Amino acid sequence: MKNTIPLQLHVPEPPARPGQAPDFSWLQIPEAGSVPRPDTATEPQEMRPLAYTLIRVLDEAGAAVGPWNPRLDPETLRRGLRTMMLTRAYDERMFRAQRQGKTSFYMRCTGEEAIGVAQAMALDDRDMIFPTYRQQSILIARGWPLVDMMNQVFSNTQDRLKGRQMPIMYSSKQASFFSIAGNLATQFPQAVGWAMASAIKHDDRIAAGFIGEGATAEGDFHHALTFASVYGAPVILNIVNNQYAISSFQGIAGGEHSTFAARALGYGLPALRVDGNDFLAVYAATRWAADRARSNRGATVIEHFSYRATAHSTSDDPSKYRPAEEAALWPLGDPITRLRAHLTALGEWSDERQAQLSTEVDNEVQQAQREAESYGTLGTGEHHSPATMFDDVFKEMPWHLRRQRQELGF
Repeated sequence: MKNTIPLQLHVPEPPARPGQAPDFSWLQIPEAGSVPRPDTATEPQEMRPLAYTLIRVLDEAGAAVGPWNPRLDPETLRRGLRTMMLTRAYDERMFRAQRQGKTSFYMRCTGEEAIGVAQAMALDDRDMIFPTYRQQSILIARGWPLVDMMNQVFSNTQDRLKGRQMPIMYSSKQASFFSIAGNLATQFPQAVGWAMASAIKHDDRIAAGFIGEGATAEGDFHHALTFASVYGAPVILNIVNNQYAISSFQGIAGGEHSTFAARALGYGLPALRVDGNDFLAVYAATRWAADRARSNRGATVIEHFSYRATAHSTSDDPSKYRPAEEAALWPLGDPITRLRAHLTALGEWSDERQAQLSTEVDNEVQQAQREAESYGTLGTGEHHSPATMFDDVFKEMPWHLRRQRQELGF
């Protein structure tokens, strides 16, 4: 039988283009505190609604409400605020350094600081992180030296990675922070595999992996969820939905018709969809998923619903594909502003303390940058010798690599 209706292909369109007014009419935001919190022993099929709603703790007045409220003490909240502000100050300094030619490339996590900081604080420092390229806040939250991170960005003589990684692709075995890779979605199967190995060894450490919403369209995403489901891997699988994958909006990856958290349901995994700009909500969801993993109940998928407030990278111009005012009008606000408002509402913060902390973190970053630059930058000073190009690759260097190095004169 001939089809009498001409077929049409659907190509997702973003809500607004450059020059148009930002449109958030599609966004449904539940009231803070309205989403129920199930027991960690609850079966995934009984928690299906959590994949489609949005877990929120902080209300418009800055109060922490509802069953997901982790009831953090003021000192922990202040530490979270400081770490987020330190991360933003670090990002701003390194962004300017790139513009000054001191490094070739940089990526900021502006607007997404709560995701990394709250998750790091909710996990044990020994839990293994498999990050993508906007989790620098996790290293900072774990106390890793800013100077060391800057050395890697500048590829100078003190860069422990010896200039082999792109700037911002950090790595620290001591901080349980796996090497960042530019190949997207690899973080998920790596995290699942590591978690499976931890369970096989009867260890007590869990893993957490990160990818962006665009990378959920990669095969690695689905392979990881299959193994995590089948083998009950003790892992947290984080999807950072910041609305844009480089220059394409989330609908291109499948976010137009359903949530990214909902993809976990087909694998029999619990799924949480969280306000990624709400420090308390991210902390609470992470702790819930970590408790579930530590009690041998397997993996959890968390979609962190956020917004990339700046360019994808220093090679990107967001004005080419989204309205200029969109970031400032994002309905879920700024994570630093929201946590600050919460502390203020508790009577534990003030404008004076905010100004003092802002100066403090700026000075800390500035001092670290001066030290890092003393070892050289991309365009100045000495760099690692080409003789080191094969170091740290093999436990014992093969003869043919030794010969190649000799032929190069090293």
